[in-house]
Amino acid sequence: MAKDSYLVGLIGSGIGPSLSPALHEREAVRQGLRYAYRLIDIDTLAVPPEAVGDLLRAARDQGFDGLNITHPCKQLVIAHLDALTPQAEALGAVNTVVLDERGRATGHNTDVTGFAASFALGLPDAPLERIVQLGAGGAGAAVAHAALTLGAGRITVVDALPERAAALAAQLNRHFGEGRADGAGPDRLPALLARADGLVHATPTGMAAHPGLPLPAHLLHAGLWVAEVVYRPLETELLRTARALGCATLDGGGMAVFQAADAFRLFTGREPGTARMLADITELAGAVGAQK
Repeated sequence: MAKDSYLVGLIGSGIGPSLSPALHEREAVRQGLRYAYRLIDIDTLAVPPEAVGDLLRAARDQGFDGLNITHPCKQLVIAHLDALTPQAEALGAVNTVVLDERGRATGHNTDVTGFAASFALGLPDAPLERIVQLGAGGAGAAVAHAALTLGAGRITVVDALPERAAALAAQLNRHFGEGRADGAGPDRLPALLARADGLVHATPTGMAAHPGLPLPAHLLHAGLWVAEVVYRPLETELLRTARALGCATLDGGGMAVFQAADAFRLFTGREPGTARMLADITELAGAVGAQK
């Protein structure tokens, strides 16, 4: 007999404003499921990111069916899992953990497919020859893989820790072929953005808990498209600044919906209604759509 009751959650930092509970629970109601989505905020619990293993074990003991994982735990959680999908293993980052009836924890990554689907919908004609990406963490690894899968010619990953950017670039080159990616420090941003087609932002800056711009505003110009990973708020300071300059922009709402839909499918085995979920995030966040 098909299961009709689920307990899932989200582990991360500063996740109080997350729309994931509402996105999942609204779709579950439409499908006639009892579905509780809990927030497990390491800030509220006053524990470090390294406690993700303890939190995972506690969730397993409490009968959770699955967990979403967000900043800053997407890479740290891997050491505590029983298995990884090939994509999660290639990325070295997990954003969805499925807990089966035997208690086994399998790590997935729905950020890649989420970003790719959102980009294809919101910026379908964007040039992809030269892309600059800010951020080489868990979300950064996912969106860089997605961008190259979509056909990007070359992506330069910029991170405050240049060695982290270089490590991600090396991983991307192993997966997609030499010369497709390189890493850089923030000092190279002016030259890189001057000749780039687009900018992908994949750091926490701009989130409700981390407001502000991730780069000097004067580096943006009308020749760039700008894609954001942050979705709460949907209009970050980066997108607002870029739009005022005439840039084509993509907010993080579509990625949030498509990755949530993929996670919902993994947790329940049921097909989510992505069109309904896109309407939900528009209502929930007061947005007018993914592309503005």
